[in-house]
Amino acid sequence: MIRRMQGLHLISDLRGVVPTLAVMLDTDALRQLLLLAVRDAGLHAVGEAFHRFPAPGGVTGVVLLAEWHVAVHTWPELGAVTVDVYVCNAQADNHSAAVALQAALEAAFAPCSAERQRVLRGLGAAAAATSAGV
Repeated sequence: MIRRMQGLHLISDLRGVVPTLAVMLDTDALRQLLLLAVRDAGLHAVGEAFHRFPAPGGVTGVVLLAEWHVAVHTWPELGAVTVDVYVCNAQADNHSAAVALQAALEAAFAPCSAERQRVLRGLGAAAAATSAGV
């Protein structure tokens, strides 16, 4: 059986985040946040990597999911955070789980503003163009 690759990539650029939040500076705090948010969204962690950059830099965390991945990068010196939630929809519809995960992470950082993008991946140009409103 041939299945079509189909994924949803949610991207958030957060600004106006309090730079002293633990999740902005501490890999353990970011790890706990990501793993809890992944679990609460109904997704399944299968691996992880976290890194602390020298001051004034922040932290980066990636959790590999059975459904693909989530990545968070913090810039405390800018009060900024980027969030990427990328899920596969080939075996099951993980759309609502991705949206819930993105929302939970944004709420934890409590930004003053957020820019969001939604990218449908793996559908081919014609199918993606017709699904752009999804």
